[in-house]
Amino acid sequence: MSHSFTTAKGLRRLLMRLRVSGPNAWETDPEARELMVFTTGKYEALAIKHHCDPSAGAAAAFEAMRTYAVRRAVDPWAVVTQAVKVSLSAEERAEGLMCSVDHARRPEFSRHHDVRRFCDTDADLPSFLPELADDPFNAEEPAPTGAFEAVESAIDLFTALGWPRDTATCALDYIAARLAECGSRATTHAALRRDFTAQALLDIDQSAWSTVLRIILGSPNPDRACTSDGHGVLLRLLIGHRVSELLDDDLLVFDISETAPRRKGLIDA
Repeated sequence: MSHSFTTAKGLRRLLMRLRVSGPNAWETDPEARELMVFTTGKYEALAIKHHCDPSAGAAAAFEAMRTYAVRRAVDPWAVVTQAVKVSLSAEERAEGLMCSVDHARRPEFSRHHDVRRFCDTDADLPSFLPELADDPFNAEEPAPTGAFEAVESAIDLFTALGWPRDTATCALDYIAARLAECGSRATTHAALRRDFTAQALLDIDQSAWSTVLRIILGSPNPDRACTSDGHGVLLRLLIGHRVSELLDDDLLVFDISETAPRRKGLIDA
């Protein structure tokens, strides 16, 4: 069956009629229901392409069709399609960045690469990043802990000291992924110190974020390079320290507890 709303003129006429028919017109008007069925099919493939729910395209189209810009456009369908593409792209980026769709639309957030779970790799971290294994004061230690175990143990430590597990996972994976890119703890610390995306993801302030970096990567102070504080939690786990040993470090326990985000779960920015 052919519907007039498949044309630019027909869609404009229908949208204007729904606009003046009252707030419940979209729910009660038979032609509006047919329009949404048509729209669902029209944008289903596009939604799947962007790794979104098949109905996400129709939802984005619905929001667009209720706007003045679409009702007055020369080609309403062209405007709707563009709006759907933008919305689906933002949803896809939001999923990758682990942030809200509104944040994913902003250039200062969308320009970053997707958050990657560093522990998804099967590589042994000292082999993958020799910098972490290069510790002359522990040359006789047993083989270092594997990457997955080290990151998971650090997550367990943060969780035990008040961090929501999903937030702790995001923090450790985010830092470890950047560590893999930079190749050294010092470079990673410098790169992440002013990383406002990470602060937004974790919902913590600059001071707390700096403390988290020091805890995980070690203090950047050269005078503390050979101390536990200089090594950082990740390296200490890699060279054989157990979580129970770290819990005996009162200052470390205090710092991790004090930086724990005072809210439930990851951000919903």
